Amino acid sequence: MKLTGREAAGYLKTPNPDHSAILIFGADPMRVATKRQDVISALVGPNGDEEMRLTRINGADLRKDPALLSDAIKAQGFFPGHRVAFVEDATDGLSKIIDAALADWQAGDAQVLITAGQLTAKSALRKVVEGHSNAVAIGIYDDPPTRDEIEATLAENGLSVPNRDVMDAIMVLSQSLEPGDFRQTMEKVSLYKRGDTSELTVEDITACAPSGAEVDIDDVLDVVTFGRSDQIGPALRNLYAQGVTPVALCIGAMRHFRRLHVVASDPGGPGSGAGKLRPPVFGPRRDKIARQAGNWGRDRLERALTALTDTDLQLRSASTAPQLALMERTLIRLAMMGRR
Repeated sequence: MKLTGREAAGYLKTPNPDHSAILIFGADPMRVATKRQDVISALVGPNGDEEMRLTRINGADLRKDPALLSDAIKAQGFFPGHRVAFVEDATDGLSKIIDAALADWQAGDAQVLITAGQLTAKSALRKVVEGHSNAVAIGIYDDPPTRDEIEATLAENGLSVPNRDVMDAIMVLSQSLEPGDFRQTMEKVSLYKRGDTSELTVEDITACAPSGAEVDIDDVLDVVTFGRSDQIGPALRNLYAQGVTPVALCIGAMRHFRRLHVVASDPGGPGSGAGKLRPPVFGPRRDKIARQAGNWGRDRLERALTALTDTDLQLRSASTAPQLALMERTLIRLAMMGRR
């Protein structure tokens, strides 16, 4: 069985302990790990690991010794309570082993929790779990958290739902941080407000947010592709301050513009092309890529790739031109090109 959307979000908070297996997969390891930890906590409680009701099995070890999973499922612990056999970093190569283990699963056996990276719709592992009458598969995508998820995070940290302005600030913060970083920030806010009965304010959020909102290469490329040339300088300063080099930025830019070129060249249009990308992208991120490719068009994207290739060659040559200025000039040219 496959769960998506609100149904999946609700299940991850309160998983069904009677299901034989739960598969959580996604391209972002941090997001998958966060959801996996929520599920484990809900199933075995805070003392499950100490009471040996949680058995961890690495995917590589299971491939070498297929009996590990069956043994963990059937083993009886010293402490009463629900038991979980956790298979980490699973791949399609383990599908037959997991299929055999689930076929032998009976009520009272340890529940199987499986985590994996990005799996396509044709994945053998997904087919095993989704095709099982008593198992659940949930994909974790790169979408920002919903309002319900943010409210749940606030509640976990003893924070009440704030007024609209503060909630808007929190939602913006949730979209700029990785899930684990956002959760840690909300924990920091909770500690910051301990003993303070006043309402949560935007100033409280700002005081606890990571100093100097960190930028990654994708943030800079979004600024470029949407033609915001005036924002390139500040974004680059923050990026370089984090240790990113002009060469790494150029490589990332070339990868991004090649992807846009593939999408723009699709006979079915950008919307169709974005749906055929490999590895696949989903939700708002796919919509953004389709929109960028449609705005640029194939011809301008080819000119952009030419400019980036020339810059890459110059960065790697013996040229004495300052690399930071060279890369910034190229990105500004691209941003101006994107506005035409």
